[in-house]
Amino acid sequence: MLEQENCGLIVVDVQGSLARIVQQSDLFIDNTRKLIQCCKLLSIPVIWLEQNPKGLGETVPELSVLMEQSIVHEKIHFNALFEEPIKEAIKATDKKRWLVVGIEAHICVYQTVLGLLNEDLEVDVVSDCISSRLQSNLDLALIKMSDSGASITSLEMCVFELMKSAKVNGFREILSIIK
Repeated sequence: MLEQENCGLIVVDVQGSLARIVQQSDLFIDNTRKLIQCCKLLSIPVIWLEQNPKGLGETVPELSVLMEQSIVHEKIHFNALFEEPIKEAIKATDKKRWLVVGIEAHICVYQTVLGLLNEDLEVDVVSDCISSRLQSNLDLALIKMSDSGASITSLEMCVFELMKSAKVNGFREILSIIK
């Protein structure tokens, strides 16, 4: 069961024109925005990643407006944990379980999930907050991540699991975001 106190969110490479050509792009970006907003209301740390932003572009505006004063971690490796500053940022949160969202599911999301699992961290891939250009790659990525030990969840499933009850602070605001 997801625990608010022990959970973080990693947003992988939702950048530039690539974010506009993945499967169900608008829905994927909107769901990711909702999850980020909910995590912020629940005081869950968010780690932002960008793959080679000079080449691929920056995080899409729908999400970058939510970054506020956050550090964006640039990377060149597909597995974000091969980048020492990112690995240190994850460790610094002291969170043992990570929600992972982003693109592309079969490349950077997949390899970052494996990196987290190799660090003995628990991973929940938010299935409606990841995407790839091809549906077949998205489907394969979900199978391989699950087979490797990651849990698969959805936006609503993980948010309600984190809240545990309608008595949680911010419940009505979170409900208005999700619905």
